[in-house]
Amino acid sequence: MSHHSHFDYIIIGNGLAGLQLALKFASDPFFDDKQIALFDKSDKTTNDKTWSFWETGISQWNKITHKSWKHAAIYTSKKNIELNLLPYTYKSIRSIDFYNEAKHILKSKKNIHFILEEVISIEENDVALIKTNQKTYTATHVFDSTIPNEFFNAPSNYVKIIQHFKGWIIKTEKDVFDENKLIMMDYRLKDGNQTTFTYMLPFSKNQALVEFTYFTENLVDENVYDTFIKSYIETFLKIDAYTIVETEMGKIPMTDFPFEKSNSKRITKIGTGGGWVKGSTGYSFKHTEKKVAKIIDNIKSHKTPSENLFKKRFKFYDRVFLNVLKDENHKGEWIFQQFYDKNSTKTMFRFLDEESTFFEEISIMWSLFSWSFIKAFFKTF
Repeated sequence: MSHHSHFDYIIIGNGLAGLQLALKFASDPFFDDKQIALFDKSDKTTNDKTWSFWETGISQWNKITHKSWKHAAIYTSKKNIELNLLPYTYKSIRSIDFYNEAKHILKSKKNIHFILEEVISIEENDVALIKTNQKTYTATHVFDSTIPNEFFNAPSNYVKIIQHFKGWIIKTEKDVFDENKLIMMDYRLKDGNQTTFTYMLPFSKNQALVEFTYFTENLVDENVYDTFIKSYIETFLKIDAYTIVETEMGKIPMTDFPFEKSNSKRITKIGTGGGWVKGSTGYSFKHTEKKVAKIIDNIKSHKTPSENLFKKRFKFYDRVFLNVLKDENHKGEWIFQQFYDKNSTKTMFRFLDEESTFFEEISIMWSLFSWSFIKAFFKTF
């Protein structure tokens, strides 16, 4: 337990963004003389989610990668698309493995402190003032992962799609899964005229995560997810004997809300609360890694930590996509079918990673050319 009441940096929230940022601080000798604290009301001892991402080559996450794949499939009501992901590998990490590895590394650093308290408020003066349910602290800079209140009270001109889902990790009596190929999206089972799909990660020949996902403005009761997952397992996987090992649920905002406007001289919003989730897809793992690296570079260059964290043209693309989903939610299946069918894997992943060239982006936009996108383009513009 720390006896400090003032820190150079305070990180609020020990989730993906907070721990990735702390790990980056810990790995750079530049910050060895800085006092850093991580605040969270939870000690992160349960597996509450699964993160998936793609990358080329070996990375810092290989040690805790639960499973990886080089092949994927997209199923729609009209087409089956097989994807060879090379030169990329699709990887999955269990959150508990990430939490445990991060805590193991960070607790070995004498200048990094875990404080198990709930943050009640943050005020910005000459320093940042942080009040918890137990004490008051100060910091030179705060990295805050909580979603700003302004988001919940935002005017209706901002798009607010929610990616919400529930997943079952099931274990079967027999070997039934092709463990070398994930199902990225399966649109054959749908909830009415909405963008819904099933996502499946086969961890072994007899164990897999089966998840039913919505890209909609409204949530559903938990039993609705269960009904569709059960139906998918029985109808499409043809499995009648299995055990539910674990479950997970999640809600991810897919929005064009300008989270970055909440950043200031002494407070930087991070993670979901900072708009780090890619608006058009909900992916966050690799985007978090890049934004954390940019924050570190900014600090070492004596810049405001949040400077140039976002690329404007990709935010524009996301807004166009979100406007289509808002106005014509049923178009989701067609959009993703065109996207994955008409473009190379390398081009798609570079685009989603915001590393594509302008000519690659034109090619992708052309593959999605339709009256829906024309309307959304001018609406966004």
